[in-house]
Amino acid sequence: MNREIRAAFPAALRWTYLNTAAVGPLPTVAVEAVAEQLSDVATRGSANILSWIDRRERVRGLVGEMLCADPGDIAFTRNTTDGFCALAAGMNWNAGDNIVSIASEFPANYYPWRTVQEDHGVELRLCPEREGHIDAEELCAMIDERTRLVTVSAIQYETGARADLERIAERARRHDALLAVDIIQAFGATPLDVEGMKIDAAAGASYKWLCAPEGVGIFYLSERARERVKPLSRGWSCVKDRWDFADRGQMSFDDTRSWETGMGGTALLCGLEASLRLLLSVGIEKIASHLRELSDFLCEIVPRGRYEIVSDRGDQRSQIVSFLPINGLSSKEVTKRLAHERITVSARGPLVRIAPHLFNNYDDIECLAACLP
Repeated sequence: MNREIRAAFPAALRWTYLNTAAVGPLPTVAVEAVAEQLSDVATRGSANILSWIDRRERVRGLVGEMLCADPGDIAFTRNTTDGFCALAAGMNWNAGDNIVSIASEFPANYYPWRTVQEDHGVELRLCPEREGHIDAEELCAMIDERTRLVTVSAIQYETGARADLERIAERARRHDALLAVDIIQAFGATPLDVEGMKIDAAAGASYKWLCAPEGVGIFYLSERARERVKPLSRGWSCVKDRWDFADRGQMSFDDTRSWETGMGGTALLCGLEASLRLLLSVGIEKIASHLRELSDFLCEIVPRGRYEIVSDRGDQRSQIVSFLPINGLSSKEVTKRLAHERITVSARGPLVRIAPHLFNNYDDIECLAACLP
């Protein structure tokens, strides 16, 4: 990536920042967009309230563009978990049904399904992740005629293991199950086509690879999913003429916008819009190619005598690289020592997780490798 892109991210100029899988740093344009909206409310109050609605729809359109989805299939929530909770609560479960997932899922894609298991007598089948790899065939073998939902992350948070979504979707459709995907570790770092990939539901959030303010969740439901999932809460903004407050008999939207209940997060959406436009100006394909090059380079130069790469580096590799210290240090000690060198990474269990983004360059990767204890 060029210097102009790097200069747009103050954190990249202060740190060797390789931790976007935890929190993506904000570009200056996003900070300015948030501040501008808050200043407008401070000085003018409700004068521009209609523009807030327009902004929301513009952002919805940008999210739809990036997901290759109709904008009406997108709803804004607070976070990733909200989407999965809405999905779990809105389905009609029966004892003996089963849900198929992956054992190493982030808790946002686990606790909603454990609750369904406990409340409805539904079996939760968890496929193990083995040495940084997810065996799609092993997972697909768990899907049968009683499977109602298959729910996986596009990219696993701990190791970066990438799910074979097309293969999983085909097996889920064969048994008439829905496929839900946690997209938070993929959205903004790799191309996604929810319709082409036959994803029925997706949930993610703004603050990782989208490099936007925390507090905006993204929830996608296909028409197929909406036939089986019902919104449990309705609010004033989910009806077609929201400004006609006196008409209490209105019908709600017949798309995923029905899952939105009211106003909220306008300043955050301003920041998200600015970040999305920045990412789109670069191009998601170009970003994904850049991240493949950086992560491959990292795997070439990481000191193999002191670290063992755990992440799958085959055809299903992702932009996240995790490795295991074999030099007697814990992952927390490694990350602490790197922090003293102004290098930001994460410890995830016994692993050190590296997550570069569009603002990183080869110098960052070389700096990391040189400073690894």
